[in-house]
Amino acid sequence: MPPTPFLTAHWSALLMLSWEVPRDALLPFVPRGTELDDVDGAVHASMVGFRFERTRLRGIPVPLHGNFDEVNLRFYVRRRVEGKWPRAAVFISEIVPMPAIAWTAKLLYNEKYQWCRMRHAVDLGAAASGGAGQVRFEWRHRGRWHHLAATTTGMPTTPAEGSLDRFISEHYYGYSSQRDGGTVEYAVVHPMWRVWSVADWSFSADVASLYGDAFAAPLSEAPVSAFVGEGSDVAVHAGVRIY
Repeated sequence: MPPTPFLTAHWSALLMLSWEVPRDALLPFVPRGTELDDVDGAVHASMVGFRFERTRLRGIPVPLHGNFDEVNLRFYVRRRVEGKWPRAAVFISEIVPMPAIAWTAKLLYNEKYQWCRMRHAVDLGAAASGGAGQVRFEWRHRGRWHHLAATTTGMPTTPAEGSLDRFISEHYYGYSSQRDGGTVEYAVVHPMWRVWSVADWSFSADVASLYGDAFAAPLSEAPVSAFVGEGSDVAVHAGVRIY
């Protein structure tokens, strides 16, 4: 029998804005045993906001922690495994609204979680038939509200093979650097998502204080990829030490 996932949930309203960033900005975060993944020589970082719903740990619902928002900044790496190069994500920072969630993720994966007050406004009812949908995530940091938002347009479609949107959305592993310099790998299982294009987007945050000075200039430009994913049920497996 396959192993029981550590965490299961439904992810929805996945807003992803991505930018080209300098390699030097990402190299300090690359876990041991992996390397930066690129598209035509360019490396990318993505701001992602989405909803966790019906969250369970080892199949057991967690009281008062089943539904919540997350906003993260991530980038992309790869590692050769049995002659293949599976795509993977690494997180620079992950924001959630509950300290218990942040503490658990830090303890088990050494992920870079922090907790902030958060709120969202999601209305994708009209988007299912091609109308405009609205997605907005906000978090409070250092006395002000920051946000990530977009308006969808058209019908959701599967990103084209070889497209940047396909590269950004299709990652089924995560890697996390450990305190002793080692690396943990974990699988994230879900079907390929259909995505909506966005008619407009908005991102406002104190990037330097949240993520570091190296990201302030790149993330002040227009993103090179912007879409909203429908989402799906997701299973996150326990981490496996690879180094």
